[in-house]
Amino acid sequence: MTMLGTFLKPMHPEGWRFVGVFAAVTVVLFLIWEPLGWIGTGLTVWCYYFFRDPKRAVPLDPGLILSPADGVVSLIEPAVPPEELGLGPQPMMRVSVFMSVFNCHVNRLPVEGRIAAVSYREGKFLNASLDKASVDNERNALAVEMADGRRIAVVQIAGLVARRILCWAKPGQHMRAGDRFGLIRFGSRLDVYLPDGVEPEVAIGQTMIAGESVIARLQGPQVPRLSRME
Repeated sequence: MTMLGTFLKPMHPEGWRFVGVFAAVTVVLFLIWEPLGWIGTGLTVWCYYFFRDPKRAVPLDPGLILSPADGVVSLIEPAVPPEELGLGPQPMMRVSVFMSVFNCHVNRLPVEGRIAAVSYREGKFLNASLDKASVDNERNALAVEMADGRRIAVVQIAGLVARRILCWAKPGQHMRAGDRFGLIRFGSRLDVYLPDGVEPEVAIGQTMIAGESVIARLQGPQVPRLSRME
């Protein structure tokens, strides 16, 4: 990787209009008072980095459940998945990854499989790090059916300043682990509900990288050996 590539990351197309608005306001601020213009410049750079979409080395081992988001593991506990997904009333082990406004916000699918269901629900905009955000906040939930018939749930949850959840996955679509499926603006959380008997291999406070970090394994311990850049 070149020095320039270390600082300049690809940006998701969703971000271009926001960066354009920030840049236009910055020009006006420079005309009003130069120090304000430099503040606007800093915010424009932040906006660019918020929508960054770097490539990731996605492990190809079939038994891995990957993190769907960049951020920090904030909760690990049994919880009933969103009822709209039809996964039943029994609690599943839930791993929550909290994204701050400084994390990359492009979301990636944890496993390979068929999108069995996608369901959006309006709600509040509480702090996404709170446990009750899973129930009360605006969310978009996906059920993914794997090759062995088991299903996991992935839930995008809006945060305190988030005002739009984007999801590109469609019911019936087959997707690979690590494929991009959505994005949330600005600051939010992703919940992953693991199949029965699968235990998380992460700890609260652990830093995760979407499409790379392993949350759990569907079968016995294994060492990831192959990956693809995506």
